[in-house]
Amino acid sequence: MNKPLEGILVIDFSQYLSAPSASLRLADLGARVIKIEQPNSGDLTRGLFFSNVVMNEESSMFHAINRNKESYQANMKSAVEREKVYHLIQKADVLIHNFRPGVVEKLGIDYKKIKELNPEIVYAELSGYGKEGVWKDKPGLDLLIQCLSGLTQLNGNEGAGPVPIGLAVIDILSGAHLSQGILACLYRKITKGKGGRVEVSMLESALEYQFESITAFYRDGGEPTIRAKSNSAHAYLGAPYGVYKTKNGFIALAMGQIPFLGELLGCEALLKFTEVESWFTQRDEIKDILGDHLLTKKTEDWLAVLEPADIWCAALMDWKTLFDTEAFKILEMIQEVKMSDGYQSKTTRCPIEINDSYLLSEIGSPKLGEHTESISNEFTL
Repeated sequence: MNKPLEGILVIDFSQYLSAPSASLRLADLGARVIKIEQPNSGDLTRGLFFSNVVMNEESSMFHAINRNKESYQANMKSAVEREKVYHLIQKADVLIHNFRPGVVEKLGIDYKKIKELNPEIVYAELSGYGKEGVWKDKPGLDLLIQCLSGLTQLNGNEGAGPVPIGLAVIDILSGAHLSQGILACLYRKITKGKGGRVEVSMLESALEYQFESITAFYRDGGEPTIRAKSNSAHAYLGAPYGVYKTKNGFIALAMGQIPFLGELLGCEALLKFTEVESWFTQRDEIKDILGDHLLTKKTEDWLAVLEPADIWCAALMDWKTLFDTEAFKILEMIQEVKMSDGYQSKTTRCPIEINDSYLLSEIGSPKLGEHTESISNEFTL
């Protein structure tokens, strides 16, 4: 399969998770991504362990986010090595970094300098809080931005305190936004010969992620956000929206008419809530009634009643349970990748399908500086 971005060269200075997730997506789409890594330590994520899982002596996070990329080792404080990198940049279509404000000037890869070297380049930068303002130098860490952005006030039950999402969701969202901006500017570069500067901050991505709730907040006159006291899954939606315990597990219920649910489930106490307004104003009462009733039978028993009636519902699964289902297997979401030393591992594939083909690559993450010599020879550095 000819991938859409074949022939596109990306020079990637980014580290950690956010911006590297953007370059990973470009690589999945066919771009050639060359990571510029500092001597000795390289991308600091190589040694940043978010779990006790070690893969080929490095962090599993690094392997997951940097597959299908090349590694070129360069000391940007050295004038000689910097010139070699400049030569690469002159050949590139895209440059990506996620350094804090001021760092790029010290490294000599600020936008003004890079535009002089390559006027048509797409220059993409990801920051924590933007390049201006009193927060610009704060560390752009996912958990901190979840907390600062108000996201943690939407999760869990009322009274449970702030609850963060258990994934680096802002890292991945901001990386997705960065790749969208890059693709837009690449289209302009290819069609009109004009590059551009793409800027995304993690805080702005976190706020845009909450567009639905923030819109409701302003329309509601700035009233405080109040989560349901039990079975909460959305701070603003009324009953029955939530996750409920059953006799042998859990079941998720989306929107639905409360009296109709009462009839289906044989729960007479729900029949009195005929007004839609009550599903919001009496949300906690309804959820308590529903929660107690759902405890009386197994998840599969309730699904057998709800699904034929076209009620939006689902059983809660862990990964092992999900991975054993036919629905998961048919997606072929897991691919095996191999490093140059033969080390193999399983990971997810790109979720995008083009012309009935998945975007697969069996190339694992690079060893630090693995491609320095071959890239130097190819580009005569």
